[in-house]
Amino acid sequence: MRRVGLLLWGLTVALIVVSTVISIGRDRFSDIVLYALLPLTVATVGALVLANRPDNRIGWIFSLLGVYLAAAEVAEGYGLLAADEGLPGGQLGTWIISWSWVGEIAAWSVIAAVFPDGRLAARRWRWVPWFAAVGFSLAAIGFALGPDSNSYFEDGVNPFLVDHFGIRVVQVVGVLLIVASLIGAAVSLVQRLRRARGVERQQLKWFALAASLTAVLAPVVIALWQQTPVAALLGALMFNALPIAAGIAILRYRLYDIDLVIKRTLVYTVLTAALVATYLVLVLLFQVLLSPLAGDSELAVAASTLGVAALFRPLRSAIQGAVDRRFYRSRYDAAHTLERFAANLRHELDLGSLGSDLRTVVEDTMQPEHVSIWIRDESPAAVTIPGRQPRRKVSP
Repeated sequence: MRRVGLLLWGLTVALIVVSTVISIGRDRFSDIVLYALLPLTVATVGALVLANRPDNRIGWIFSLLGVYLAAAEVAEGYGLLAADEGLPGGQLGTWIISWSWVGEIAAWSVIAAVFPDGRLAARRWRWVPWFAAVGFSLAAIGFALGPDSNSYFEDGVNPFLVDHFGIRVVQVVGVLLIVASLIGAAVSLVQRLRRARGVERQQLKWFALAASLTAVLAPVVIALWQQTPVAALLGALMFNALPIAAGIAILRYRLYDIDLVIKRTLVYTVLTAALVATYLVLVLLFQVLLSPLAGDSELAVAASTLGVAALFRPLRSAIQGAVDRRFYRSRYDAAHTLERFAANLRHELDLGSLGSDLRTVVEDTMQPEHVSIWIRDESPAAVTIPGRQPRRKVSP
């Protein structure tokens, strides 16, 4: 499996090199990097999964998807090159890219349905990959032979156009099947997350976070695609978030850091929105108040910037506390319990009271089966403070 993964990875890299060489001088540098990064990321994750988790089918899907995406980029690049240089077969490359994008969407529905172990959540979800495969076949035929691909060609006419009502029906049915497979995969993923525990739950959290990030960034990238290079950076983050998160989850690399990632994402997203809103309000307010004196907006902007800078730390602490109380209540309570005990240590001198407080703290935060404290002094005797009855049974 490792050799097969390396072979597919090498084929993907070779196709990426070809597409990059073809695109140099014709596309923006940011676009070249963006289009080369996605197949490389997908193929790399696939090769790593095949090498370390050969029984996981997602490794095969990622490896083949990397080759598929890289080959589509070669076809598109050659289509543009042939149009500029008058080379033969240019329309064929453009025609391939006009319908090949459907395969990527269908592949992600299958990945979501079998994530994270490469198996379906239950037998009743077997229709999801079948709908994705059949939907891709029908939709690809519809887009390849239908009028929707006309915009890809310079003369505005698909050279393989089949002007028949049946082609439109085939295309619509294929699209509906792919949409149904996406919905089914999402529902099965949610049900799997609700039942999951331990490692599997952490794996699903990684995938869910990446999917949420992709959904949030998609409209922003679409709106800014041709207007600013920042859109290419956001596009790279959007396109590569899912394969990277899937690779981390399947390979279990820093798996339990997902809680910290989610927590900081919530904190800094809310913090950014609050600071931007505060900045805009302060600018308007200071412009109204200072316009009779200064008559210039620069003073209002400077005052607003200073105000937002002063609010950063207290606002971050308040938002972090609110996020901890709402989503991480047990850790929040445990942290406050430990803080109170640390404060008592500075003033408490009686060993009996200190031992009782320590026992209470350990039981509230860790909930062990029993608590024993040994206090060493000059004599070999030890003092044992028995614990209370456990609230829940845990492994020793």
